[in-house]
Amino acid sequence: MPKTIGIDLGTTRSSCAYIKDGSAVIIPNAEGDFTTPSTVSFTNKGAVLIGESAKNNAILNSSRTVEGIKREMGKEYSITIDDKIYIPEQISSFILSKLKNDAEKYIGEKIKDAVITVPAYFSDSQRQATVDAGKIAGLNVLRIINEPTAAALAYGLGKSEGETILVYDLGGGTFDVSILEIEGGLFEVRAAKGNNCLGGMDFDKRLLDFIVYRFKEETGTDLSKDKLALNKLSEEVEKVKIALSDEAEAELNVPFISADENGPLHLSLVIARESFEKLIEDYIDETVELALEALEEADTPIDSLDKIILVGGSSLIPLVRSKLEEAFGEKIVCGVDPILAVAKGAAIQCGIINGDIGDITLVDVTPLSLGIETDGGVFVPIIERNTAIPTEQNKIFATIEDNQEDVEVHILQGERRLAKENISLGKFILSGIKKAKRGETKIEVKFSIDVNSIVSVSARDMETGLMKSIKISAKTGLSNEDIRNLIRDSNINSSGIDYIRLFELNREANEIIDKAENLASRKEFDLIAKNDIYSLIDEVKRGIDEKDADKIEKSMTALKDFYEEAEFILNDETIYNVKREIYDNIYS
Repeated sequence: MPKTIGIDLGTTRSSCAYIKDGSAVIIPNAEGDFTTPSTVSFTNKGAVLIGESAKNNAILNSSRTVEGIKREMGKEYSITIDDKIYIPEQISSFILSKLKNDAEKYIGEKIKDAVITVPAYFSDSQRQATVDAGKIAGLNVLRIINEPTAAALAYGLGKSEGETILVYDLGGGTFDVSILEIEGGLFEVRAAKGNNCLGGMDFDKRLLDFIVYRFKEETGTDLSKDKLALNKLSEEVEKVKIALSDEAEAELNVPFISADENGPLHLSLVIARESFEKLIEDYIDETVELALEALEEADTPIDSLDKIILVGGSSLIPLVRSKLEEAFGEKIVCGVDPILAVAKGAAIQCGIINGDIGDITLVDVTPLSLGIETDGGVFVPIIERNTAIPTEQNKIFATIEDNQEDVEVHILQGERRLAKENISLGKFILSGIKKAKRGETKIEVKFSIDVNSIVSVSARDMETGLMKSIKISAKTGLSNEDIRNLIRDSNINSSGIDYIRLFELNREANEIIDKAENLASRKEFDLIAKNDIYSLIDEVKRGIDEKDADKIEKSMTALKDFYEEAEFILNDETIYNVKREIYDNIYS
């Protein structure tokens, strides 16, 4: 039977583990290290470097190197290398593939299934993007588990006494804090807070900016305009940061960092821990504030908190410990490996799913509220934050216009009252609802969240039973076919069809086709050129079938222009009546 691995897919470093004889064991990579840099670099000859070799290549080849891609997961983001477009799921899949391949060599067995960790504060689209990355890497993702929850599993396995713990997870690029109650084999998350753009990378950047500023003041040379110098300096700055966790001061030496009219310039200075801590104190204060907010949301007084678990490499910074002790007292637990605890917890989750580890029940929560946009651009939550998952909840809404024929369901995630200030997860239209006076037609909107925190939404006309549903995917909208294309395209030395461009065009084309078909189904559309819009739709579909990106783009633009003008006229009764004859003449 193929082994199952738990993967900590980190912003700056990643690791994996498996269950052996009932315990979680970290798997070393091919280089013999327990962690692998989450770095991908493309050589000038087209080869892909992953991990330590990619990090080494970054100094001289920064424009072809990708670091910190985790922060871009689930976003409309891409990079172009040699005229080829890569999205975050692909870059992450390279990292996952290395972890998988190295694990197979170490264990001596094929690996098919995995549990992958994500920050507790990841949105639904970011979680789905992580699942997609796993699929591209050839992994069946059994479960997505929150990083602090995984760390709690690593800490609490085998403990029988009841405890309330705070997991403080400060990694390379993200921060999470979760409050859990552990009672026997029950691990229950009570609350979660976080910031997906706060971590060690930000500390490095703050220290780097300080050094660049100081060097300019002393020499008149601005290193911020010298890419090669910055690449050299960035590597040394990270080493200094790590050294300052153990030492009161650290020396930074970069010979031949630059040059002026007098010859070469060397950078040499001593950084005191106290100076570094002053530079990053506001970041650490923010994490402590979020921890206090999590306790409040969990309705847990500080004196009811039993222990604090530190997770993530950045939690080793002494200022973190001193700030937490100042706020919560001496509750920090030693003995938990902050670097490897998350991967071990992911492996334990594998063991729970496979039945290798019994008598454990894990109850996690959704970190952000989920709901829809209503009239006036107001966000109405349907599932409140910190609700235990899996869950299913619904609310009833009414039409806002007489004889309304369709409703748009705009799905959002966040805590702001205004819809536009929250995260948009997707939209769909329920067409053909019963026409009635305003407020008489009732629409039930139902949200469900599975164990991976993946969201499904449905809308149903309560009288006719007409229903439409959607499973929220990543912002990039990867379908199974898209993922198959990316798997085929994962050999980056291959040539041929540009699958990235095709699936992006397909996604956009299918959206406009749905809108156009919904518009054409309206009764009043008979008065204008229904045949013409279907002709344009067919032209787009032909482009999709032929995998002709140029044809898709051209025909989609024509359909979009037609649709937008027709929608504008149809939705304004006055303009419709005045311009109907003109519109017929244009499109007849």
